[in-house]
Amino acid sequence: MNDGDLKRALKQHAYLEGDFVLRSGKRSRYYLDKYRFETRPELLRVLGDRIAGAVREHEPEATLLAGPELGAVALAAAASLASGLPFLIVRKEPKEYGTANRLEGAWERDECACLVEDVVTSGGAALSAIQALREAGLRVSTAVCVVDREEGGVDALARHAVRLRPLFRASDVLSA
Repeated sequence: MNDGDLKRALKQHAYLEGDFVLRSGKRSRYYLDKYRFETRPELLRVLGDRIAGAVREHEPEATLLAGPELGAVALAAAASLASGLPFLIVRKEPKEYGTANRLEGAWERDECACLVEDVVTSGGAALSAIQALREAGLRVSTAVCVVDREEGGVDALARHAVRLRPLFRASDVLSA
């Protein structure tokens, strides 16, 4: 699937109009519903390949991928299958039983992890996951997302020494 076809497919399956409150608290006239593209195997497969390629290009030292729950887990799994890199699941909060982990999966201190995200607006969810990864002793300097809504996420991550590498910008998807 070429870029144009993928942008059109993302718009066709995920673009919704209305009055939405985003995770950032901002209101928006449109919403890109990540679950509407992440749950379609034909799109998830292509996105996993694209994310794996972006990780190879922008974070070649990565030995791990990391996907924040819930939205990015399917993407991280698809990119893991495409790249052969293991992945971690980053919980929003440590679980309250068993191991009480915030990170699920196996890793070693000082490994390089690349964060995988779905749709980034202000970068708040990504920054929370990056903090958890860094607190666990992992190095994180790159995040790959499917769509950057172009509402401050790039700058927010840059202030924490992380480069956001979107597959697409919202303006590209909306104009498809």
